Amino acid sequence: MNGLAGKDFEPESVRVIEQIRNEIIDGVRKPGSRLVERDLAEELGVSRLPIRDALRVLVSEGLVTPRPRTWATVREFSASDVADLHEVRGALESMTFTLAAQRHTREGLAELREVLDRELVAAASQDYTMARRAGASFHEVVIKLAGNDLLLELQSSLAPRMRWLLAQHDDLQTMAHEHELLFEAIAERDVERVKRLVEQHLDTSRGSLADKRAREDGATTEADIH
Repeated sequence: MNGLAGKDFEPESVRVIEQIRNEIIDGVRKPGSRLVERDLAEELGVSRLPIRDALRVLVSEGLVTPRPRTWATVREFSASDVADLHEVRGALESMTFTLAAQRHTREGLAELREVLDRELVAAASQDYTMARRAGASFHEVVIKLAGNDLLLELQSSLAPRMRWLLAQHDDLQTMAHEHELLFEAIAERDVERVKRLVEQHLDTSRGSLADKRAREDGATTEADIH
């Protein structure tokens, strides 16, 4: 049997969900842009049923806002939404990174190093999409290293919105460097250093996103004037 057979029979809705999700997180589909079943079906070369299923899932993941009938919009995260995400992220990551430092295995650490290396290479070449994806994967692997099934369950439900949050950062090399420092502290099981680095990393993330939003708001204001 062809080794690709399993992939060949993957439901269309799964592929559609992944593609639209990535396009939202990567910024290809902008906040507020319309997602119309008919247009998406034509664009992606599928029937409207997998599009409808995909939009339903993306609404449940918090990336899409439903509208009447057969369309939706890419979610526009408000300042309050972002503050909520930061609060949840801060509470979870303090615990997650600490547990990862205490419980990681050799195999888990090797996986984390592989993801980190991808991020470092992508950041050095200013590949925004790959660096941000690898950076989000770094955080997800750390959750695996924490060895807590409930954290994994929470991560699964929050992952799309957290990936969106992590994809808002423009300073790729700073983020990658801080991940490298965190990796070293986790590898050395230095819990106190991990805690300090997590707080620093969260501060950097909040500041980076605030700066980006300020630039975008300034650009919008200037465009409105002209």
